[in-house]
Amino acid sequence: MKITFITLFPEIFPTLLNFSILKRAQAKGLVEFEVVNLREFGEGVHKIVDDRPYAGGAGMLLRADILTKALKSVIGSQLVSSSKTKTQKRTNELTNNQLTILTSASGKSYKQSMAREFSKLDHIIIICGHYEGVDQRFIDKYVDEEISTGDYVLTGGELPALTIADSIVRLIPKVLEKDEATIEESFEDGILEYPHYTRPDDFEGMKVPEILKNGNHAEIKKWRQEKALEKTKKVRPDLLKN
Repeated sequence: MKITFITLFPEIFPTLLNFSILKRAQAKGLVEFEVVNLREFGEGVHKIVDDRPYAGGAGMLLRADILTKALKSVIGSQLVSSSKTKTQKRTNELTNNQLTILTSASGKSYKQSMAREFSKLDHIIIICGHYEGVDQRFIDKYVDEEISTGDYVLTGGELPALTIADSIVRLIPKVLEKDEATIEESFEDGILEYPHYTRPDDFEGMKVPEILKNGNHAEIKKWRQEKALEKTKKVRPDLLKN
């Protein structure tokens, strides 16, 4: 897989992309990262990439023409024609194993199921939103998925982009030492993961549940399912609505 980031702040990425699981995935040849500096496609001496919104409003918008230049530098003639609807575009991109994402506070909420779907692709381009947002025409024409990582607003889309990339890469087969490690996790079956315990057996008077030490795998599995449901009801009851 190749993951391309289009960003105004490329200096954020090198350190974060070269540690832990992301570093190991690159070392194994399972993923390649590319960071494109949007500023290089700006206009004039100062490399301007934004402008004021029509009809007024706070903040500045990233320009559609500047973003298109950057995107064309990555995928060139593969850019999908504006004559196609967004559904047709997304179908085409997935057929070509390629997807263009925009990180945006007004995007759809990111889910583990989306990470699973994206982990099967060959090339993902993540455009890091910034300022007040992006010219809607660029979104309508070239963006397949507008994604938010939570109900809050950040200064820029770089951290969400890295979050999305991390969640995808760890699901690529052979990235983790044991592929089954991604199966029994929070959100995989719609609820949160059960609690875990390790040594010491007694921590400040709190002991490891006896059932986890009796070796009865059927009972342990049942206990874990019950505890996972119990935790979900307490922490994320909204998940149970689905």
